Amino acid sequence: MLRSIVRQQIEAARAVQDARIPSSGHPARLVNGRRYLQLAFNDDWDLALQALPAIAKSDRILIEAGTPYLKREGMAGIRNIRRQWSGPIVADMKTADGGAEEVAMVHEAGANAITALGSSPTETLDRFVAACEALGVDSMLDMLGVADPLRVLMRLKRPPRVVVLHRGRDEESTRGKVIQYRHVNRLHSKFDVLISAAGGVDLREARSAIFNGANIVVVNIVPPDKPWAGICSDEDVGEMSRKFLATIE
Repeated sequence: MLRSIVRQQIEAARAVQDARIPSSGHPARLVNGRRYLQLAFNDDWDLALQALPAIAKSDRILIEAGTPYLKREGMAGIRNIRRQWSGPIVADMKTADGGAEEVAMVHEAGANAITALGSSPTETLDRFVAACEALGVDSMLDMLGVADPLRVLMRLKRPPRVVVLHRGRDEESTRGKVIQYRHVNRLHSKFDVLISAAGGVDLREARSAIFNGANIVVVNIVPPDKPWAGICSDEDVGEMSRKFLATIE
């Protein structure tokens, strides 16, 4: 019974998604060995609409519907981005339970990748990864607050597509809090996963992330009244995104 319901959800999500993806087709999934810039919107749709037209279309740029953005805008926020952006979209849901259902939700709305918290129950993460594979969505495990990401992956039936090494926004101003690149080699020694670096990333941190083996660099688009690192929305977002792309070549 449960399998039948999930199958129906997946088929319905596929049908709706096919109708909503722009005529250029479904964006390709992430590729090993490539370096990507992920631009994260954490405010509201007005700010995203202001910045998106300035960002050059590139298969190496991912647009993130950040967690605060999704809490404000819901699934409509993903659909709005999809109408403006034909490339990959990451839904930063930070799923903690109901993994398969949330994957179907964001896929229906137009996202190509979704995050779950690495601290979630193993059962949730297994269902999350399986649902992502069934729908052709890139699974991302966010290791915010996780001491040993490798141990999390070792418990899973199959690994995610991406492991996110994440320093939280509340940690950015704490002296000594850094993105834990020491996990990169340990993860790569066991699993063929992409590594994403997130949390307080500026141009200098972007260079450090690539030097330490990251494949994806997450940069926040930040309103001028917020203290976090990233690209200020009052700047030339298009020019700054080109600088970040050049930095991670």
